[in-house]
Amino acid sequence: MIQITAQMRILVAVERVDFRVGIDGLVRLCRERLQADPFAGGLFVFRSRRETAIRVICYDGQGFWLCHKRLSRGRFRFWPHSATEAARVLEAPELQVLLMAGDPGAVRTAPAWRRLAALG
Repeated sequence: MIQITAQMRILVAVERVDFRVGIDGLVRLCRERLQADPFAGGLFVFRSRRETAIRVICYDGQGFWLCHKRLSRGRFRFWPHSATEAARVLEAPELQVLLMAGDPGAVRTAPAWRRLAALG
């Protein structure tokens, strides 16, 4: 099972992907388009051409996990757009909102870390 942690690197591919490519094709996209190492333990998120499904891949040290979510109705409203970048980094709470077909940009979450005041 994939556990999403605050320390995990999460990359969301900007371009739509043909899901017929399978795990090996998504791993190749990680290397070639996203310029990232799919064996480094990060999560990689891709969206289908019709914007009705997303796939998440992750390497756990033994093999790749592939998670697929297809909406029964509607489309994923949020997706990053960039003319210069192939991927966008998301924080763990933002990914959780995205997986629920929400807009991570519209949700305010606490910062991943903040400086603590000294006691005394």
